[in-house]
Amino acid sequence: MMQTASMTSPRTRLSQLDRSIEGRVAIVTGAASGMGRATAYLFADEGAKVAVVDRDRVGVDATAAAISEAGGTAAGFECDVSDPDALDAVVAGVRESLGPIDILVNNAGVALGGSIDADEFDAVWERTLAINLSAHAALIRRCLSDLERNGDGRIVNISSTEGLGGTANNSPYGAAKHGVIGLTKSLAVELGKRGVTVNAVCPGPIRTGMTEPIPDESKAVFARRRTALRRYGEPEEVAHLTLALVLPSASYVTGVALPVDGGMLARNQ
Repeated sequence: MMQTASMTSPRTRLSQLDRSIEGRVAIVTGAASGMGRATAYLFADEGAKVAVVDRDRVGVDATAAAISEAGGTAAGFECDVSDPDALDAVVAGVRESLGPIDILVNNAGVALGGSIDADEFDAVWERTLAINLSAHAALIRRCLSDLERNGDGRIVNISSTEGLGGTANNSPYGAAKHGVIGLTKSLAVELGKRGVTVNAVCPGPIRTGMTEPIPDESKAVFARRRTALRRYGEPEEVAHLTLALVLPSASYVTGVALPVDGGMLARNQ
């Protein structure tokens, strides 16, 4: 006969791994808007102390204020992630105001497309790789002593489905996002013995500032033709996967590049 637990008896957990990030210190770059802001909000909701990092001072202040007003803990830092001195200042400021860093989400990025024949290609290439790739490695280096101190640090690098394929007239962005995946896999192997996990999230078509200039009708047509779910995703849907990868219980997941694309890549195969 099937046995059912009493509704009044105390619950006993049958699992062992922790699914809470309460009290952990997280840096989220590009956190003034879009996926970065959604990630900062979600982490704060889950009890993390969040460093809101972005070059948009107004957006930084608004995001940090919203977290504080909701009862969370946040500190805002204006920073161009391609500036090494600015990164030094951010890491020092986070340690002073929030404590040692447990989680790093490299989300900041720019989308500067253009043909390889364009006069401005060299400048676009250098700026795109500086922000979308080199800054990831630079910030990881600065946070690493904190992340490895307890053998449970978490790094999530935000790549893109462009890092899993290619689009014409978008080679700087595509090259950077492929590079993020390569960086993720290599560092996962290198840092595994120190207990630090390194993973990548690859968003597809998401409603963010980068996609805002695309007319809604064009978004709808693209989504119907290209995604299994036939819609654009929302920033918070990406944030929840990022959260899953930084949980203490995600201790055996490292070196992966996970698409959040509404089934776009699956539908193309």
